[in-house]
This record gives sequence, structure tokens and C-alpha cells, in this order.
Amino acid sequence: MIDPASSDAAPLVELRSLDTLWFQVGGTVCNLACTHCFVSCSPTNHTHEFLRLDEIRGYLDEGAALGVREYYFTGGEPFLNPEMEAILEATLRVGPANVLTNGLLLDPGRCRRLRELDDASDYSLDLRVSMDGYEAAANDPIRGEGTFERILQGVRNLVHAGLNPVITVTEVHDDNGTVRGKERFFQLLRELGIAKPRLKILPVFQIGAEVERGGAYASWQRLRSGDAPVDGWDHLQCSTCRMVTDQGVWVCPILVNEPGGKMGEALADTLDPFALDHPACWTCHVYGVSCKT
Repeated sequence: MIDPASSDAAPLVELRSLDTLWFQVGGTVCNLACTHCFVSCSPTNHTHEFLRLDEIRGYLDEGAALGVREYYFTGGEPFLNPEMEAILEATLRVGPANVLTNGLLLDPGRCRRLRELDDASDYSLDLRVSMDGYEAAANDPIRGEGTFERILQGVRNLVHAGLNPVITVTEVHDDNGTVRGKERFFQLLRELGIAKPRLKILPVFQIGAEVERGGAYASWQRLRSGDAPVDGWDHLQCSTCRMVTDQGVWVCPILVNEPGGKMGEALADTLDPFALDHPACWTCHVYGVSCKT
């Protein structure tokens, strides 16, 4: 048994403040089955189900009492949840809201209603639309045939409604995060009418569907106490966030399929330190991952 004080033990990360609260509002149900999805979301994956509005209201109240500053919604695909717009309306009464979406359900009517929600709130509403290439030949093998054009149409609908989405791209292709790759994405977004494009590049996590596509983590890709930076682990998002699912509260958005990632039922149950003993924690540390914009 490894001594927790040993340099070979998994380090502990303290929750410094609960700034960000995530909701797995779409569960693991998605209208796509992306080959690199670290949660393995698909039309048939019901590991986690939709969160209901009444459930979310309770966590919003508890989160406000604990000092939460902003709220993120993910899945699965959030807009498959029939209560999603009502959920956003309730959230925007207490803080800024961010939705991670694949863009396929962003029809003109929905985009118009999202703009109305944004206009009616003192807080901001951000839409983050995922794609995996600046052309169909790169995106569609990952996300599905024809998805590139459908994503672009969703972005156009947002722009037409007066909303400026954040485009989220993974490094599933080596070129995506390069200077040339970023320039190509910015060019594409300007062609869609976005005067000030916003682009976020994220690494690929080698869990879920990505294991079959790209391979699993190597045995050495784990954090140990001796790896701690001089300033500690406060750069990790788990030092300031928690994730709510239909089955309780997890440490972060990445580990919702890992039983060891669950910390409790209420937010108050999840304020203790967490052991960074999953290989995905290594990715967050090495690549400086933060899902914040």
C-alpha cells in the first residue's frame, strides 16, 4: 500500500472555491456518436439521463449559497433536453450560463429565443459549438457524414440572431492547434459573418470512445505527489468546479463515467480534497486544460 505522503502517491487537489458549477444536462444521450468522445455519448447511451428543471433549481440555490459564479451545461447534447431553454432562463436569473453544443439543433427559432434570453438577463449567455476540422474532410470522419455543413448552418443561425459563439476544437488532428490550423479556423468563421471569432483548442482525452480510435493512456501517464508544480494544483479546474449529473455530484466534467469521480449527492458533500489518480488528470495538468472560455 502506497503511503499518501509518498512522492509515488496520487496528489490531492483542494477545492479552493466553488466558482464554476457544471450540469450534465443532456446526460450521455447525444444525436452524434463522435469517435473521440471521452464520455462515449451516443443516441443509445443512457449511463446518465437528462437533468430535470426541478433538480437543477435545487443545485442553483445551493450553488448560490456556496458562491458559484458561473454555470456550464453539457452532455450528451444539451438541446435534446426538452427543458433546456427553461433551464437557461432559470440559470440566467442567478449567473452567466455557457452551453456546450454540437450545433445541430440550433435552428433559427431556437437561436432567436436564445438571443431573447440573453437580452432579458443581466448575465451573459455563451454558446460553445464543437467541430473537429475547418473542412468536411477532417470533421466528418470524427463527427459523422454531413455534420460539417450542419454545424456551419447552426453557427450561421446564431450569427443571424446576433450571438457570437465560441468554436471549440480538439487536437484530434495535429494541424488543428497549429498557427496554420488556427488561421484556417479564423478564416472560416469570418466567412460565416463573425467579425471577432472566438476559438478554443482542447486536447483529446484518451478515455471513452477515444480509446478505440486513438488508444488508451500509457502506464506512466499518471500524476504523483512528486509532480506537483511550485504553485501546487490550483491551475486544475477541479480546484474550482464540480459537475452535477442525474446521479449526484462528480469532481469534474471529464470523469462522469468513472465511479471514483463521484463525490456525493449534494454540493456540500463534495467540498473535500480529491485524489488525482486518473490518467485524465495527467492530461489536464500537462496540457493546462480548462473548460472555461
